Amino acid sequence: MSTPTKEEIIALLKTVIDPEIHADIYTLGLIYDIKLGEDGVDILMTLTTPFCPYGDEIVRKVEGALKKFGVEVRVDLTFEPEWKPSEETRIALGLSPEDEKILDRRSLNKQSEHKGKSSEF
Repeated sequence: MSTPTKEEIIALLKTVIDPEIHADIYTLGLIYDIKLGEDGVDILMTLTTPFCPYGDEIVRKVEGALKKFGVEVRVDLTFEPEWKPSEETRIALGLSPEDEKILDRRSLNKQSEHKGKSSEF
């Protein structure tokens, strides 16, 4: 099977919905890079927070969506830079500055919980 075009990949990435925000991962800006090669497709992406409870599910859905091309799909997660919704995304999702503060606090709380659990061992 031939290597898909970047436009074909983007079209399928737009079918992968973040279950918590209910918007597609491409429009949210979670996809940082798409590399096409003879040996497959490499996706560099992030999640809304490092402790996103749907992270594994989202990665599986990306791999599943792109599997139809019959090429190897490699998804790498990064949190540099940290995801922040663009102004367009905030407006489209109806997020106010206060909503963002709530999301930031939730992320910090999850980080604290995670650190607390790792120190128990």
